[in-house]
Amino acid sequence: MGPVSGRIRALRTAAGRVTLTPLLVRAGIFVGTLVGLLLAYPAEVVAGQVLGALVVVAVLPALAPRRLWPTFAALVTVAGWLLATDGYDRPIALWRLMVVAAVLYLTHTLCALAAVLPYDAVVDPDLIVRWLTRAAAVLLATSVVGVLLVELTRVGGDNIGRQAVTVAGLLIATAVTALLAWLLRRR
Repeated sequence: MGPVSGRIRALRTAAGRVTLTPLLVRAGIFVGTLVGLLLAYPAEVVAGQVLGALVVVAVLPALAPRRLWPTFAALVTVAGWLLATDGYDRPIALWRLMVVAAVLYLTHTLCALAAVLPYDAVVDPDLIVRWLTRAAAVLLATSVVGVLLVELTRVGGDNIGRQAVTVAGLLIATAVTALLAWLLRRR
């Protein structure tokens, strides 16, 4: 028996041990990444031959969540957003921005879960529910703060509102950084 047949037998054994929960998490990564890509890129670009490449970009983080592919997919999504807004002059719609940001975060957190979840793991459903509940709470809080900051830009003139949002965003970022540093030292 050669090394190739041994590898084929090991692959067959590993494929027989795969459980449903890790596959569903990875399917969620694929769907989330693809939704983010499709919402970020302009329809004129997606309708062409780029759709196949976007599907490949969405598959990569689902197959290898521990590698650089989740970051790569996020950067490709952001590049699509910039292409749509700057290159194709698509107006920035709040709903689209919020959904793309939410899908990027959800994909990121699912990649973190999949990175520590072996293919053959038997997982308590409560773990997945708690993980997704925490992600939903983060998304809700972020959405509320985001909408408040957008509404704050409408207060006063253009420059005054934008300056206030910039200062508020910096204060929030500083507060989150301080909280994370405090939590890290507390350990």
